[in-house]
Amino acid sequence: MQWIKRNILFPNKRHPREMGEHGICSILTYLIYCKYVSSSTQNQALNTIR
Repeated sequence: MQWIKRNILFPNKRHPREMGEHGICSILTYLIYCKYVSSSTQNQALNTIR
């Protein structure tokens, strides 16, 4: 549930369907370069968007 919440709050409360590919890439890029998360954490975030 936390990942779903984060994925909606990060892009100014926009649903992932509304963000498009660029928005989803920006979430994942933020996690990689700003939060330094592991690849398994990145996969969790991506799976919640799917």
